[in-house]
Amino acid sequence: MRSTHPLSVSVTDLTVRYHDGRLALENVSFRVGAGESVAILGANGAGKSTLLLALVGVIWAQGRVSFGDLTLSPKTLRDVRRRVQLVFQEPDDQLFMPFVRDDVAFGPLNFGVPAEDVRTIVKKALDSVGLTGFENRNPHALSLGEKKRVAIAAALACKPQVLLLDEPSAGLDAPGRRQLAEVLRSLEATKLIATHDLDFASAVCERAIVLKCGRVRSEGAIESLLADEAMLYDCGLR
Repeated sequence: MRSTHPLSVSVTDLTVRYHDGRLALENVSFRVGAGESVAILGANGAGKSTLLLALVGVIWAQGRVSFGDLTLSPKTLRDVRRRVQLVFQEPDDQLFMPFVRDDVAFGPLNFGVPAEDVRTIVKKALDSVGLTGFENRNPHALSLGEKKRVAIAAALACKPQVLLLDEPSAGLDAPGRRQLAEVLRSLEATKLIATHDLDFASAVCERAIVLKCGRVRSEGAIESLLADEAMLYDCGLR
């Protein structure tokens, strides 16, 4: 049976080039320890979303990406996507079923989990994000914050060892951001959170990687980075 323990993430010389030859990411390298929560910070256009998409093979890149001892390649793509789940910025891009239970069940069923086990998995995933009893709700009738938590529950139902989140706090009010931060802090999976919301990043993550124009500009403890006003201004984060 596959382990559900958090995995480390290793990225070496990751480069993504647009069709017109421009670089979206250039020689990006970093390592995230198993169970760490790390923010990927940067202004719009810095390459945050491209990086997350490249980590799960939605965009193919030059370089090397590994999760524990599993290296991303066309042959390992299905295994990677069982271990690594990406939650998009817009939950409507992920939620397409008529009922919440169906959206949360989709991943496990697709990976061959028996239907009788999926009901328990769905309930536990919804419980973990504070949406107990939402199984029969229409996801498109929910608030933005609730939709985002359903999308996270759908990812958690696949029992990911690494969770990637793209701008999870975008569009949420202050109570919604606090609630979501509490949910994310409670999760055991290794987390990479792409955001330009510095307060949210500080509430959830211990460390950060700052991107500027597709390259790593700075990396380190998030408190130290957020105290570097000159760097934040240079990277469009102030």
